[in-house]
Order: sequence, then C-alpha cells, then structure tokens
Amino acid sequence: MFNEQDQQLIESKGLTTSRVEEQVKRFEQGFPTLRIHSVATVGNGIMRLSDKDINHYIKIWRQAQQQGVTIEKFVPASGAASRMFKNMFAFTTSGRTAPETDFEKQYFDNIGHFAFYPALNKACERLYKAPIPKLIENGKYVEIVKAMLEAGGLNYGFLPKALLKFHKATGGGVHTSLEEHLEEGAQYAAGLNRKVNIHFTVSPEHRKEFDKVLKSKVPMMEMVWGVKYNVTMSEQKPSTDTIAVNLDNTPYRDQEGNLVFRPAGHGTLIENLNECDADVVFVKNIDNVVPLRLRNTTVRFKKAIGGYLIDVQRAITKHLSTLDGDATMSQLKNILKFVENRLCTHSDATAQMNEEQLTKYLRTKLNRPIRVCGMVRNEGEPGGGPYLAYNNDGSYSPQILEAAQIDENNPAAVELMKSGTHFNPVDLVCYIKDYKGKKFNLKQFVDPNTGLISMKSTGGVEIKALELPGLWNGSMSDWSTVFIEVPIETFNPVKTVNDLLRPQHQ
Repeated sequence: MFNEQDQQLIESKGLTTSRVEEQVKRFEQGFPTLRIHSVATVGNGIMRLSDKDINHYIKIWRQAQQQGVTIEKFVPASGAASRMFKNMFAFTTSGRTAPETDFEKQYFDNIGHFAFYPALNKACERLYKAPIPKLIENGKYVEIVKAMLEAGGLNYGFLPKALLKFHKATGGGVHTSLEEHLEEGAQYAAGLNRKVNIHFTVSPEHRKEFDKVLKSKVPMMEMVWGVKYNVTMSEQKPSTDTIAVNLDNTPYRDQEGNLVFRPAGHGTLIENLNECDADVVFVKNIDNVVPLRLRNTTVRFKKAIGGYLIDVQRAITKHLSTLDGDATMSQLKNILKFVENRLCTHSDATAQMNEEQLTKYLRTKLNRPIRVCGMVRNEGEPGGGPYLAYNNDGSYSPQILEAAQIDENNPAAVELMKSGTHFNPVDLVCYIKDYKGKKFNLKQFVDPNTGLISMKSTGGVEIKALELPGLWNGSMSDWSTVFIEVPIETFNPVKTVNDLLRPQHQ
C-alpha cells in the first residue's frame, strides 16, 4: 500500500505504517455506535445545585486554593477563525456589490458596534484612503469586508479566534478572547501565592502572534489583578494526524503523489492535556467568554464545580484507601452506593459479586481521572449531549455523546437523542492525579472505538477525513464523570462574526 517515500513521510510525522493501515481499515469498517441506557436529565445523571450547595462548594474551592492544590486553565485555541467568517467570505466571492442576505445586512447595519471597528476603520483608511462611513456611502461593501478578512488588512479570516478583538473593555480599549481568558484565570483559577497557570494550544504559524500579545498584555494584567501568570503553549502533535482517503477508501494523494494527512480533531489534544502537571485543570473553549461586567455568573459556577470536584476527589481517595485494606462487605456496599449515587455508575452484575469481585470492580470505577462537566439547558445550540451510556463491562455511566455516535437506524436511540434536555458547552474541570498523587496517563482512558468519518473537499476533489475521539467524549470515555446543571448565561460562544453583536458580547 505504501512505497518508500510514503514510509519516510509517515515516519517523519512520528507515525508507523501499521498505525496508518489501521486508520485506512477504520474508513472501511466505520465506528460502532454506542448503546444508550437513557438521556441524562436533572435527577437522572444531572445534579442541580441549590444556592446553599453552591456557596458550600465555593467555600471548598477557596480552601483548596489556599491549601496549595495546583491549578491550570487549559484552552484549546489552535483553530483558525475562518469558519466564523464563512458568510463574509461568501459575500466577497458572490459577485454582488451590496449586502442582500439578512446576515450581511445585520453585519453592515451594526458594523460600528464591533469591538474591532476602530482597527478596521484604520485599515480601510490605509488601504482605500477613506473611512468606513464614506466607503459605505460609495457602495464599497466588498472592500470593507476584504479589509477585515485579508492579510493586507486585519487578516481576521486567517487568524485564530484567540487573537481577534472580541469586546470593548471596561475603562476603554478592547480585549481579545485571549485576554478575557487571562482575566478569567485570575478570577477563579489562581493557586497559592496568586499564581495563575494558563495553557493555550496553538498552531505553529500563530505562535509568534500569541507571544506578542502576551508580552504586551500580561504585565498590566498582573498589576490589575494582583497575580503572577505562568502562560504556556503547545502545538497539536503531527503524530496525531490521520490519513485522508478517496471515496473508495484508498489513500488520497496530492498532485505530487504524496499522501495527505489531516489534523484529527480536538480529541487529539488529550496528548497535550496529558502533559499538564497540575492537580486540577479547567477546560474551556477559546470563544466562550464575556466581558468583565457580565462574568459574575461564570466565575461563581466555575468555583462551584471546582469545589464539587475537590469534594468528590476527597471522597474517592477515602474509599480507595479503604479498598487498600481488608474492606468488609458492609464497607464495600457503602462504597458501591457512592459509585451509584455520586458517580451515577451502575451495573446489574454487582448484585452477584463476592467480596473479591466487588473490590476489583469498585477499584476500577474509582481509580481513574475525574471530570465535573457543566451542562446547560438545550436551547437549540449545537453540542454534544449528556447520556447514561453502556461501557464494555456492561455497566452504564455518564457520557458526552455526539449525534454521530448514535445509531441513526435505531428509532429508539434517535428518539432518546431528541428528548435530551441539556447539552455540553465544553465547561469542564478535571482532576488528573490518582489518590496517591501520581499523575494518570490519560491516554489509557481513551475509547479508541469512538470517532467519526467526515466528507471534505480539497482542490475540488471529495475525500474522506478521520476524526479521532473528541476530547470531551471518546477521549475521556473511561473517566469518572459528574454532570452539574449550570445557567445558560455561562455559555456565550462566538460561532459567527455576528455573534459578537449579541448583548452578551457588547
């Protein structure tokens, strides 16, 4: 299947030919769908905290910060923002000279409300010798959009979201989404001595721009917030790329005859997350941020789910220590109640287990990474959903699933998916060390049988791409998982440029 040149390319990426052959076979076989026990709802897999609960867990979180628990904020930020500007790219190539669609009209009717407007206006004056109002008066709409998207102007069509001007800042100026994450880190993720560890995953071509923004902004933010930032970055590893294939599942080759590999989705970032050395890691998408004046709810619930994580981790440490001894059946049953009630993990087989079997089962369910996931009410936004799904050992537990992981030919499974009340906004806090303080190897808890095959186009040719398990579904499949309801106010993604016109981003 592969010639000598292919093998050299494969090895240069840190892959092996057998690994790539497995990927090709995966295109042929597809991925198995997952068997669902039920949709997770409040009272059935999702916990709703009272105000008293929230205050209790915030107190636990603050104590943990003071006691020296190590904390890191992990932000996937490597993707370019090109999809955010899809509508505006289409406008520039449409042949039209004036806005016609509702999206285009909304953009131009409100152009002065974007935080990047002053920078865009300067770019227009430099490129076209006229400010935006004058260009609009003269019907130069396409020129304005090109000034926003292309390299001669702001280059927003090719930069990552982290470097885009998202919000007008309190007291003047503007903030990129990167800066909003820095502020958030100071508000809920500061450890002992007010040290804030933040990690961004970046693309190699954008690393210098990240460094430039950080060098400019971090010193001032440290003064304002009274913290010391430790900002680190990493890149998606080439060894996590997957081969592209033709529609007949043969390897796709470019015009020079070379194999083509593609990034395999955000699930590959489990490799980057695995290199974090903190106890607690907050995971949140780069575009889900709001200005300071609207951030109180987000910060409150971040602290609450952080405190809940600490509480669960301490209970697990206690139970595993009991299992290290000569636990009685009475103690084992008490630990089983914890697994069923707090971790929502159930197995019919436990009723027939003897002490040795039950001890082994409980140790397996407890001695693994932990994640507490915020879940918001489903109001039509895209995203993975919370379910109680079956595991390979016959037990079922909380899982975040994408629609592609559910059997579309099974009416009952489709109906379950449609009946979901919540979805995952990528609002996670994780504990990645075991009860003895040793860091888990997170790659050991990935389900390799999850993923999806998608259709792509390159140079006008239709090809297939392979996406490995998503970071918060298949890549964390074998983690202990807790779902907690959080307010919709904590979820404010920017999927299109016009989302920046929403009240939450003004």
